[in-house]
Amino acid sequence: MAIKLSANYSKKLGLPQYSSHSFSASVEVELSDITQVEAEVQKLYQLLQHSVDQEIQHPGYVPTANTNGNGQAAPQTNGRTYPVNGNNRSAPPPVTDRWNCTDGQRGFILRIVNENASITKQVAEDLSQQLFGIGVKQLNKMQASQLIEDLLVKVGKPATRQTRWQPPPTQAQAA
Repeated sequence: MAIKLSANYSKKLGLPQYSSHSFSASVEVELSDITQVEAEVQKLYQLLQHSVDQEIQHPGYVPTANTNGNGQAAPQTNGRTYPVNGNNRSAPPPVTDRWNCTDGQRGFILRIVNENASITKQVAEDLSQQLFGIGVKQLNKMQASQLIEDLLVKVGKPATRQTRWQPPPTQAQAA
């Protein structure tokens, strides 16, 4: 009696401008013996994971801040002020100075760089490239948060906030 084993592996990557790419691979095999299932599952998982990870590294078109999700140029504001719900609001900052993280994270990163002689913009940029393979301005909120923690450790000021991955400090640690 033949036993059919189906395996699927998929991965989704978030990209700028609320875009994403996903890739999935499936395979079905027939086994002659039920004792082969565990070994075959491990083999298939490794094969599918490796294949998907190799292919998803080539995401194809990635929208930028200058384009909308359809690849068309985004409307230009030319620095003018436009009424929004009856209020005059200024146009967004120029695209060349746009950061993907929050304004607070941007300010904190710049403050760490400005207040610590051992941390230059190049040191922060190199650390960002080392950790995430992208520049500081391209970091998302989570990545920027990790960069901030690592920069603080480099200047001898470990982050004091508790993250969901760390247990709360014990009484001995808090004192």
